[in-house]
Amino acid sequence: MSASKADMADLAEANPDFLGSSLGLWDPLGAFPRCLSLDFWTLGNEATIGYLRHAEIKHGRVAMAAFLGYLAQSTPVVSGPHGKLPFKGYEPGLTPPEQWDAIPLVGKLQIFGIIGMLESYGEILDVHYTNGGLPGYYPPIRGNRPELWFNLYDPFNWFDEDKDKVRGRQVEINNGRLAMLGILSVLSESKVPGSVPLITGLIPEYSGSYMVPFEADFSLFN
Repeated sequence: MSASKADMADLAEANPDFLGSSLGLWDPLGAFPRCLSLDFWTLGNEATIGYLRHAEIKHGRVAMAAFLGYLAQSTPVVSGPHGKLPFKGYEPGLTPPEQWDAIPLVGKLQIFGIIGMLESYGEILDVHYTNGGLPGYYPPIRGNRPELWFNLYDPFNWFDEDKDKVRGRQVEINNGRLAMLGILSVLSESKVPGSVPLITGLIPEYSGSYMVPFEADFSLFN
């Protein structure tokens, strides 16, 4: 799965058809030649391309989870009154970003700690994505331990066969790109009402700062 500059043009088939014609290698800002000439940490050009491809897939997955999470946290099932819940910091009627602010500092640190452990484990690969491995692949957590049954990369064993694997990856990349646009639109509208006409009036305003995740607890700049 390693790719050179020439190979990347072929991978552009993941771009969907638009108004009856294929977008192909869509590069309106002319970033394609520059990005594909980069060399991160002297790993080499092909390793850097593998890194960037893996990063896009990972960011797409996070964006898909964030977008669906924002929708779920906006429903009464999550944000509504539930009586006395055993969750410290829970308050009914909060918007998704306000729900984060209400979580105690120790809870936020636990979340970041788990994410850090998963990120570290995801780098333990037989063939790393910067060295010819499959971008987007996450090693099974269970390994040789049957009691750890969950596999984050393929929990339903959809990728055991090669059938539709390439198309599935293209669909995932496109869905991830759309989700990145979606969650950024929601966050933009919540900070600057009217900035995203399609969802104006649908997203509650947020007075905090998305770029300061611990704003409700402490700030390194105050």
